[in-house]
Amino acid sequence: MHERQADRRLWTWVVVLGLTGQLAWTVENMYLNVFVYDTITDSPAALATLVALSACAATIATLLAGAASDRSGRRREFIAGGYVLWGLCTAAFGLVNVDAAASMLPMLDAVVVAVITIIVLDCVMSVLGATANDAAFNAWVTDSTNPGNRGKVDGVLATMPLLAMLVVFGALDPLTRGGHWVLFFSIIGGVTAVVGVIAWFGLREPRQPRPGGSYLSSVVHGLRPSTVRANPPLYIALVAWAILGTSTQVFLPYLIIYVQRYLDIEGYAIVLASVLIGAAVISIVGGRVLDRVGPSRAILPVAGIYLVGLLLMFPARGMLAVIGAGIVMMAGFMLGVAALSATVRNLTPTDRAGQVQGLRMIFAILIPMVVGPFLGAAVIASADETFTELGIVKQVPTPWIFLTAALVVVFLVIPARRLRTVGPLPKTLETTA
Repeated sequence: MHERQADRRLWTWVVVLGLTGQLAWTVENMYLNVFVYDTITDSPAALATLVALSACAATIATLLAGAASDRSGRRREFIAGGYVLWGLCTAAFGLVNVDAAASMLPMLDAVVVAVITIIVLDCVMSVLGATANDAAFNAWVTDSTNPGNRGKVDGVLATMPLLAMLVVFGALDPLTRGGHWVLFFSIIGGVTAVVGVIAWFGLREPRQPRPGGSYLSSVVHGLRPSTVRANPPLYIALVAWAILGTSTQVFLPYLIIYVQRYLDIEGYAIVLASVLIGAAVISIVGGRVLDRVGPSRAILPVAGIYLVGLLLMFPARGMLAVIGAGIVMMAGFMLGVAALSATVRNLTPTDRAGQVQGLRMIFAILIPMVVGPFLGAAVIASADETFTELGIVKQVPTPWIFLTAALVVVFLVIPARRLRTVGPLPKTLETTA
């Protein structure tokens, strides 16, 4: 009975905190780009800069907060308090606009001021979100799971970004299309803050060993060459994650704009909802398979599914064709994330779960979000496709972003082959002399 109750609690918090966090990240990763594109500037370089700087801020925050949560053993406070502040910061996005910038600093270029303001606010939001979600919550998941159920748990967690997109598209997309951005950001921010308050009173955390040494040594421990040399499987898995993440970031920041503006599909919300539901179902079912065959052995096959989906997206134009290709692409992507995430968790020592989240941010977030969007922006700029809206000529993403993403993911073969026989790591993350 006690074991069933613990299992129910685990799944409750995995779903509640996982989905709520991804609602906030959906705003930051996708809708914030649309907000900037529609209300401030259409420059792909500005969008890429926004993504890259927020990724840098999130990575640094995860390194610092992850090590702190390892040493304190109090992940609940980081999660709950972080979610509350994260939500408040998200709600503030709707207050930024060109008119407000012009009235506050009339001597400066209002667009530049608005872009800088959004970038600064986005970096603050990313620090709070990374502390609460990427550092503390993901470490809590590692603490609370084991090699026998991590494929299933990570299969569900991998669906959360797409389920969050589905919730936002279904419930709140009319607000963005009507220009009601203040209400849109306030709703997402408010929900995130409320969940943080609930977590403060309801979340329990398992006891785990704490690392020795100073706080600074905990922060830099995983970055030492000696640690890398002593634990190659963990870092090979992280390199594989960087390749997959870079591939997805070539097209993901521009995906909504592509469907809306290049494909000119008026019912784009139907397309995206269909893709998200189909891919999520496949990922949840596939997560059970990952536990049976072993996450490390599944990386290459699911990456192959993702590659096929990218190739299918290039010629897809009509609604049904895009839905079919999109399901294959996003299902492969989510299963790839689940396989890599479970592999990294299995290679994570029990006293360094928070620290490894910092490493995960470097390889799964920072590198992909710095390299991928700029690569996508270069492809978009070289294609030079435009459309005119209210007399203003704007650049638009083209299908070449999917072929570029496919080229990047091919490199995943190298680390994936070396991970096929990898098992869990010892309980402590050793270093060589």
